[in-house]
Amino acid sequence: MNNLIYLDNSATSFPKPDSVYDFMCNFYKTKGVSPGRTGFDAAIETEEMVAQTRRMLMELFNGDGDPNRLTFSYNASDSLNMLINGLAQKGDHVISTMLEHNSVLRPLYHLEQDGIIEVEYVPFDKITGYIDPEDIKRRIKKNTRMVVMNHCSNVLGTVQPIGEVGKICKEAGVLFIVDGSQSAGAVKVDMQAMGIDAFAFTGHKCLMGPTGIGGSYVMKDVPVRSTRFGGTGVRSAQRSHLTEFPYRLECGTLNLLGVAGLHAGVKWITEQGIENLHRKEMDLWDKMRSEIQKIENVTTYCAVNRDHKNPVLSLNVNGFESGDVGTMLDVDYNIACRTGLQCAPFVHQHLGTDLIHGTVRLSIGPFTLESDVDAAIQAIQEIADFRK
Repeated sequence: MNNLIYLDNSATSFPKPDSVYDFMCNFYKTKGVSPGRTGFDAAIETEEMVAQTRRMLMELFNGDGDPNRLTFSYNASDSLNMLINGLAQKGDHVISTMLEHNSVLRPLYHLEQDGIIEVEYVPFDKITGYIDPEDIKRRIKKNTRMVVMNHCSNVLGTVQPIGEVGKICKEAGVLFIVDGSQSAGAVKVDMQAMGIDAFAFTGHKCLMGPTGIGGSYVMKDVPVRSTRFGGTGVRSAQRSHLTEFPYRLECGTLNLLGVAGLHAGVKWITEQGIENLHRKEMDLWDKMRSEIQKIENVTTYCAVNRDHKNPVLSLNVNGFESGDVGTMLDVDYNIACRTGLQCAPFVHQHLGTDLIHGTVRLSIGPFTLESDVDAAIQAIQEIADFRK
């Protein structure tokens, strides 16, 4: 791991701030007990940390004021499964996009295969990487139940016009579910202003928490059903699962260590300033993009400018498969990145990169250095020169 150049932050941010590691370790060593299950001091203090984290995230996303509607899960995929399956009904029409991760595509696919829903996928512009909200508006029908889409593409880094889509959904009386895996902690999320009914997030990316923790915030009057059932620690004599939040979407013992890390991560990004972090990362991205685009035999995708972007660059070196470039970056340059389809097959089908097994994805994080970006530019240059 010595001198590792880590450019895979869209997969998971690394490293985490020292304050995250320290808080997780100290909290778990001193208060690592089951929260909210009994009345001794450590359990009460543990539950208070969980409650504080719910409130911090509710405020970060500008939910509607009830922190109990912020529920925890394993990750965004877990929460999206609960939201999609908990809202879909027989005969529903659902609209999504070709930018989606399999965390959305696969739940929708299985519901469609089971004859429960019909799904339409809106394409994106192949040059810019953005969907047109009017394409969603044109597809809304009488039985359209919901629009499910990501806020930011994990392949292209394009931050989608969520506010415009939310307005369209509100006017049509359609539920709006947003996958915030790549946006939570990276760009502004305002559920009320953007018209978002439910927002799913993961903790281990831009929120700077550990793996194994995520969740969602569900606004009032969104009729999501429980899809899993179990212990809640309260009203144990009741046979049916509880319908009030957070229990409606939670059961069993929480990943307390994960919540603690998420607590510290949110505190850190708030102290640093999300806009400050994003500006620094985008400055590095802009340099990487502009220099790599000068290299002969290299193709970049939907990297027109820095507007409405996250610091993600997808590219290919002509004549190489993406996996081969990734191997060379790892073995010869100690650069960690992601290659392939990045769990978003429709993106690559639409771009045509599925035929060459995807792209090389370089993604910048809070601890990326300018020297890391310089090394990546030089490495891509040398690999491209090898094909001349």
